[in-house]
Amino acid sequence: MARPLIERRLSEIGERLRRLRADVAVTEEQISHLADEADEARVRHLVSETPLSERGRREADGQVHAMSRHREDLLAEVLRLEITQDELLDRMTVER
Repeated sequence: MARPLIERRLSEIGERLRRLRADVAVTEEQISHLADEADEARVRHLVSETPLSERGRREADGQVHAMSRHREDLLAEVLRLEITQDELLDRMTVER
């Protein structure tokens, strides 16, 4: 692979990594907020023990779980791109 092509790919990957890391930070903030809401829903359910409060608790827990899965997907993509970035850097070093 030609050096200019490798440099362009590295630049693209670097930009994508910056965006993904920003997304991870936002997602972690959302998880924290949703976890607080889920805790409040659990307390409300313990106090009232109604079907409506149970549904609210389940929904809140589901939102935390879904956002956690999303975070894991983002982190997996970050890892994949970091590996690709390392491989491209290795190619650049070998081609010198």
